[in-house]
Amino acid sequence: MKIFGTLAGLIISLFPLTGFAADIVSVRGESTFYDDGTHSKVECERLALEQARIDALAKKFGTIVSQDILQADRVQGNREKNDFLSLSTTEVRGEWVADDGDPKYTYERDSNQNLIVTCVIKGKAKAIDNEAAQFNSQVLRNGTDSRNADINFKNGDAMFLDFQGSVDGYLAVFLEDEHKQVYQLLPYVNDQKTRVPVKRGNRYVFFSPRDGMRGEIVDELVLTASYNTEYNRVYVLFSPDQFSSPVMTKAPGELPYMNAEDFSKWLVRTRKNDPKMGVKAMNLIIEPTR
Repeated sequence: MKIFGTLAGLIISLFPLTGFAADIVSVRGESTFYDDGTHSKVECERLALEQARIDALAKKFGTIVSQDILQADRVQGNREKNDFLSLSTTEVRGEWVADDGDPKYTYERDSNQNLIVTCVIKGKAKAIDNEAAQFNSQVLRNGTDSRNADINFKNGDAMFLDFQGSVDGYLAVFLEDEHKQVYQLLPYVNDQKTRVPVKRGNRYVFFSPRDGMRGEIVDELVLTASYNTEYNRVYVLFSPDQFSSPVMTKAPGELPYMNAEDFSKWLVRTRKNDPKMGVKAMNLIIEPTR
């Protein structure tokens, strides 16, 4: 079977959500994005929101600054030359769990009429540690090989999901659209389980009939954007322990769904009760056919 539909969502920063869920706290962040005339209003809002979340995490949990120095010795002519390359990176020491209400935006224009967007966001977050189950997961576009990994889609492109866990466990996948609806992508529509069992070290490709289990009815996903660029947020949840699915509205043959606010509340509760659960948020951009 094939499932078609317009699935859109906000974009968030691309770091995995993992760690000890018992110490979830309230945070607040603010950031201003200055457009240079190359971004749409929606893109400006997305970038301001992403920066505001990072601001909230940095203020609450601090940052880690690391520096790598590369030294290369070489001879030019009759002279020896030493080259030094210093690379510094800064990472926040916390992770975003869920929004607490909608982000608040204000708008201005600079002297060149470029948009200036300020975003204020409240949410739930926690410090990062190493207790959560580790896994690798990526979205694939129009192919099931790892080289098809991509977050930029066009109208009508097929979406697959690549997954590999470090331990035996259970998997569920959700997608949030910009209309504040969250759809459950895994387990499949006709699967009666609330999560998908996976084995340690095995590579799985979901939404591909060729890679499905024998006798399994695989849902194929085709992403669409009819008129405007659309944004999706994909959540991959993985835990060594079994966990329950949220209560969702479900019609026969259709993806189960719920509103984003209820999903966020469920995710916060679930992670508080399961410190071994790892969550990764991946962001998709869908361009309409020109």
